[in-house]
Amino acid sequence: MAGPWLHIVGIGEDGLDGLTPATRAVVEAAEVIVGGDRHHALAELVKAERMAWPSPFDALIDTLRAHQGKRVVVLATGDPLWYSVGARIGRSIAPSEITYHPQVGAFQLAAARMGWSMADLETLTVHGRPVEQMIAFIQPMQRLLILTTGEETPGQIAGFLSARGFGKSRMTVLASMGGADEVRFDGLAESWAHAVPAFNTLAVECVAARDAALMPRVPGLSDDLFQHDGTMTKQEVRAATLAKLMPMRGALLWDVGCGSGSVAVEWMRAARYARALGIEPKPERRVFAAANALALGVPKLEIIDGVAPAALAGLQPPDAIFIGGGLSVEVFEACWTALRPLGRLVVNAVTLESEGVLLGLHAGYGGSLVKLNIARAEPIGGLMGWKPARPVTQLALVKR
Repeated sequence: MAGPWLHIVGIGEDGLDGLTPATRAVVEAAEVIVGGDRHHALAELVKAERMAWPSPFDALIDTLRAHQGKRVVVLATGDPLWYSVGARIGRSIAPSEITYHPQVGAFQLAAARMGWSMADLETLTVHGRPVEQMIAFIQPMQRLLILTTGEETPGQIAGFLSARGFGKSRMTVLASMGGADEVRFDGLAESWAHAVPAFNTLAVECVAARDAALMPRVPGLSDDLFQHDGTMTKQEVRAATLAKLMPMRGALLWDVGCGSGSVAVEWMRAARYARALGIEPKPERRVFAAANALALGVPKLEIIDGVAPAALAGLQPPDAIFIGGGLSVEVFEACWTALRPLGRLVVNAVTLESEGVLLGLHAGYGGSLVKLNIARAEPIGGLMGWKPARPVTQLALVKR
């Protein structure tokens, strides 16, 4: 079997001088070097054919394959496998064909500048991604290191923090770390006004005011945090539903009859890179779902206009399915057929007719059948009493 032909090299602001002797020799011996303008400038003394990132970027793999047989080097910033191009290449080219040469990356450098333990913080990227993704990580006493997408990003994040009662959060922008032009900007979210370089790393130490919005990633957010028309899976039932759906890293949920999207939103918040497709025929509810996804930090929620089971045809097979509306035997069977092995399927029913369908499905498929009765304390005159919500019958199954 042929050995690696492609070298992916992490390089810092100190350029070739910051590489180990062995890695520097690899770069200096390259026949083809691929990278951005900044990367090429950091290794400008090397004589090799130079190639910029292709457009569209997805053409990168074909570009690299076209030069197989030559000494090919891809230059990346810092650690090529940490929110960087190395991961993208590694999904299409076998690891046996690649040698990675990691360098100390922006996260390690920023943690060192801040004196923060890497084990006690969250690392995020909004570089080339929706900035709203960081909202899900705004929590009291949380430390965040964020790769930004441009000079305006710290100001946007300062706005998110301030709007949620975290205006006293301490923010630090670090740029050109490890190089002669390294620069640092410090301030508070509520008064952030620095003009910063476009390529930067942001450190945030979240500080919550007494009235700050508490939005843990454990399911069960307050109903008041969602836009809705009253028809939604309420807080306590939603928490029980997500517990049965079992959100996992990178897993895909179908939220059938998603309404305001509360279950899909909380699924995506609960696990890193969790994905969701919300199927909803009513346009006003799709608007609610989109707004909730943006406000609560999961802008990648995909919302589909359609009615199950027809709208399910051709969708990527899911790891979990929630049927919150439009239940029928046909919808259930279409969902059950599409569900991956070890997939979780949860159905909630409020009406007697839907409960009857669940009883029949439980008899045929098994699973866990429970009745959820929730009551909330509310004023009755000058006293307090319990106001019960409509009971919810819930069927939960795991596909074996």
